[in-house]
Amino acid sequence: MRYLTDQDLAHLLDKRIFHQIGETADQLGLECYVVGGYVRDLFLDRPSKDIDCVVVDCSGEPAHEEKEGPGIRLAKQLSQHLGKGANVSIFRNFGTAQLKYRSQEIEFVGARRESYSHDSRKPIVEDGTLEDDLDRRDFTINALAICLNPGTSDAPGENGLYFGKLIDRFDGLLDIEDRLIATPLDPDVTFSDDPLRMMRCIRFATQLRFQIENETQTALTRNAERIRIISQERIIDELNKIMLSPAPSIGFFELARCGLLPIIFPELAALEGVEVRNGRAHKDNFFHTLEVLDNVAKTTDPASSLMLRWAALLHDIGKPRSKRWENGVGWTFHSHDYIGEKMVSVIFRRMKLPMDERMNYVQKLVGLHMRPIVIADQEVTDSAVRRLLFEAGEDIDDLMILCEADITSKNQQRKQRFLDNFQIVRQKLKDLQARDNYRTWKNPITGEEIMETFGLEPCREIGILKQKVKDAIWDSLIPNDHESARQYMMQKAEEMGLNPVQD
Repeated sequence: MRYLTDQDLAHLLDKRIFHQIGETADQLGLECYVVGGYVRDLFLDRPSKDIDCVVVDCSGEPAHEEKEGPGIRLAKQLSQHLGKGANVSIFRNFGTAQLKYRSQEIEFVGARRESYSHDSRKPIVEDGTLEDDLDRRDFTINALAICLNPGTSDAPGENGLYFGKLIDRFDGLLDIEDRLIATPLDPDVTFSDDPLRMMRCIRFATQLRFQIENETQTALTRNAERIRIISQERIIDELNKIMLSPAPSIGFFELARCGLLPIIFPELAALEGVEVRNGRAHKDNFFHTLEVLDNVAKTTDPASSLMLRWAALLHDIGKPRSKRWENGVGWTFHSHDYIGEKMVSVIFRRMKLPMDERMNYVQKLVGLHMRPIVIADQEVTDSAVRRLLFEAGEDIDDLMILCEADITSKNQQRKQRFLDNFQIVRQKLKDLQARDNYRTWKNPITGEEIMETFGLEPCREIGILKQKVKDAIWDSLIPNDHESARQYMMQKAEEMGLNPVQD
C-alpha cells in the first residue's frame, strides 16, 4: 500500500481531464468525486482503467422527473467543453452517462440512495447525498472518494472541498492497510440486498490477496442461499474474473468455505473430501484440482488462457461418478476422463458458458488429459506420441501444459521422473511435427471410397475399415499415404469378407 496525502492525490490526478471535470462541475453548481476502484487502486499502486464519478446536486432544489440527473448534465456539458473527440452515451433509465474521450472512459452518475425488496437485487433508487452514495457501496475499500472540484487545501471552496481531498467514511484506508475485505454497513443487509456482492467479495479477496473480515465471512455463510436469485450470467462473470486471477484457488476455496460452491457449482463441490476403506484413502480431488488450476495460472497469460483454466478446473470432474473400491487394488477412477468429457457440455450449458468451439476445446482437453501421463509413465514410443498428436491436433501444446500441471505428487522422485519423461514426449512431438503435418491429418481413405470400392450402402463396416486404416498409420504399420492405405484397406476388407465391385 502507498501512503498518500491529499496533496499526493492531487498530484496523481493532475491531468487535464480531471481538472476539466471539476471546473465544469463548479460552473454547474455541482460537486464531483472520483470513487470506487480507481481510488482504491491509487493506494494499491495498481493500474486501473475504469473511472467512476459521483455527482452531487447541491442546489437544494427538489428533483423533477423531467429534469436530467446531475451525472448526465455534467457529462453533456463536459463533452461540449472538450469538443471534438468527446462522445457521450446517455442511459436515462439508470441516470448515468458514459464519456469516451481519447483513450479514456468515464462514467458519471448522480449520488443516490437505494432500497431493496427481498426477492430482487434491483434497487429502488432515489436522489441522495454523497454520504448516501458511499453508504450503498459494497466494501469499505471501494467506498473512498476524491473531490475533483477546484481549490487547494490552503484555499478550499466555500464548502471546504478542494481538488484531491479524500473522503473516507468507513476507514477504507485502514482496511487496505490491513488487507481486509469488509462491508461499510451490516454485512447481512449488504449481502441480502444484493447477493451478487457475495461473489464480488470473494473475487476481490482473490484478485487482491486480501483476507475476508470475520463478521463479513460469517455473513457470507448465513446468506449463501440468497445467491439463487442472481442470474447465471452475473455469476459466471464473477467466476471468470476469479479464474483469471494469479491464484484462482483462493476464490474457489472461499466459495467452498462459505457454502456458495455447492449451490453454484455442485459438480466441483462434489470433488471435496477423502474416503477411507481398509486403511486406504484416495487424495482429496478438490484440493488437487485447485493445485492444478494454480499451476496452469502460473505458466499462462490471463489474456489468452481462460478456457485452458476451465479445462484445468474440470479435468477431474468425472471422478466422483467413477469412484469405485476394488479389493486388492484400492480406490479407482476408471474412465473419469471419458465421463468428465461428457459432463463438460452439461456444465457449460447450465452455467451459460459458450457452447461453441471453446466448449469443444475444453471437452477435448478433459478427454485427453490422461494420455500424456500414461505415455510418460511408460516407455515413450513414437507410436504412442503419434497417436497423441493426431488426437490433440492444434491443441497439443495446451494439453501438455495441462498435463504437466497435473503432476502434483508429493513423491519428488516420481514427480521428477514424470517431468523428465514429459520432456522426451515434447521432443518427440517436435520431431514428428517437423517430419509430418499431423496437426491437420486426415485419413487417406474416405467413406465414399470404401462404398464405391465394395458397392456398399452406409453401414458399420465402413467405419470399421476406416478405423483399421487409421490405427495402422498411427501405429506406424504402414506409411501415411493413399497408396499404402488403400492396399491395407483391401487386405483388411478381404479378411472381413468384403469383395470389391468388378468392373
